[in-house]
Amino acid sequence: MELILKYFPNLTEDQIDKFTKLEGLYQDWNLKINVVSRKDIDELYLRHVLHSLAIAKVLEFKPGTKILDVGTGGGFPGVPLAILFPDCSFHLVDSIAKKLKVVDEVVEGLDLQNVKTTNKRVELIEGNYDFIVSRAVAAMPTFVHWVKGKIAKKQNHELKNGILYLKGGDLTEELKDYQKATLYDISDFFEEDFFDTKRVVHLPLKYKG
Repeated sequence: MELILKYFPNLTEDQIDKFTKLEGLYQDWNLKINVVSRKDIDELYLRHVLHSLAIAKVLEFKPGTKILDVGTGGGFPGVPLAILFPDCSFHLVDSIAKKLKVVDEVVEGLDLQNVKTTNKRVELIEGNYDFIVSRAVAAMPTFVHWVKGKIAKKQNHELKNGILYLKGGDLTEELKDYQKATLYDISDFFEEDFFDTKRVVHLPLKYKG
């Protein structure tokens, strides 16, 4: 928890309380339904919570922003971002029901009012969102295909509406067809070695009515 406060020192008491409760909730539910590896659960704040919050270092979502989290797994990056941005709405989607069971229990345990979950493939989700977030669930061309037609028309941020993707390693080949993609090194925001090769990729997408 000190790790979160190190980089986000201005949290409210309610946010600190929610972030503090995260570990116990995940440890408890992970024993019943394994969604996070043993090593990762021991380093939950570094590998999952802080990693998710790297998106917030690239863009501060304004109140009312609608965010879709695709392939959320155990609730990352959606749940930590929902705690950080209580005035934004988050829609967490995964095709694996047992993972969302854990997410639902965590959301309920934290009394997060700004999160909804859906057990569906993302292609079947209807609606438009300002931003689509995810943690490396597929190569970018595949991911772009999945989320086609889900971007809202109205722009409210300095960064254009589109994808904010957490991804590691060499992305040259994967992003060669996406000239408008911008890469942000997470090591510019967080000093821990874990983030040395990790990035946030912003890819603006056009509204398709």
